Amino acid sequence: MPKSGTVALIGRPNSGKSTLMNRLLAEKLAIVSDKPQTTRQRIVGVLTAAEGQLVFFDTPGVHRPLHRLNRRMVDAARAAMNEADVVVLLRDAATSFGKGESFLIDFVRAARQPKLAVLNKIDLIAKPRLLPEIARYGATGLFEAIFPISAATGDGVRSLLDELWRLLPEGEPLFPPQLLTPHPERFLVAERIREKVLAVTREELPFTTAVLLDGWEDLGPDRALRLSAALLVERASHKGILIGRSGERIKQIGIEARRDLEAFLERKVHLDLRVKLAPDWRENPRLLAELEQDLVAPLGD
Repeated sequence: MPKSGTVALIGRPNSGKSTLMNRLLAEKLAIVSDKPQTTRQRIVGVLTAAEGQLVFFDTPGVHRPLHRLNRRMVDAARAAMNEADVVVLLRDAATSFGKGESFLIDFVRAARQPKLAVLNKIDLIAKPRLLPEIARYGATGLFEAIFPISAATGDGVRSLLDELWRLLPEGEPLFPPQLLTPHPERFLVAERIREKVLAVTREELPFTTAVLLDGWEDLGPDRALRLSAALLVERASHKGILIGRSGERIKQIGIEARRDLEAFLERKVHLDLRVKLAPDWRENPRLLAELEQDLVAPLGD
């Protein structure tokens, strides 16, 4: 029988979960940024190979939730962990071990499934620093194995993937073999626009911005796909920052997003972006639901 099952990637913000999933899939599915809280929902990636089918759950970074949005993010990570067949705890090995790392160990302790510890970003540290980390996670007795890796370079990832196949149960595929993700294009398009917002804007903005895709006009494969999106901000001052002097910053976001979307969709794209003031959108249930309306529930839930 082939192997088939789900793997939850759990970690603090910026631990490299999205980079690792993209590396394992050999495709850019999840957006990547060096800014915390980039992933806001569970992102599902499907890897079908000779061994069977691995379904990855890339989850929001576990952190102290201060807004309704953040609580939903942590709840999404916990739900993914509880549903998965295997739990992978990612640790940014280039940072110091602290209360957040201790909390994450306790966070995954509640999961009954097999667990792996992954020490990521080993390309950024000297190898002798790994030995205490390996010993620390080994001493918990929680993990089937501990893998030092670099999701950015691929170092150690093959061994991790082999172990995931070993731990998966036997079963039939959960998704058609040609499918990379169950998320629709609309969701992936909005995420890629948000990635460019994260890349271009200042550090205080990523936490308080969102992308609401509100226009999708497809006049046929020989015509440009016409998209429009509202970039939500909480403060009037943030609106000015996002627009930039004489509109330069939002123009840059639009140019970079359009190029990325044309490569992703393999067709011409006309993209209209505007900045919309939406005070306290992170606490607004209606807006949060609207932002997630194109997100397919994983596994048909």
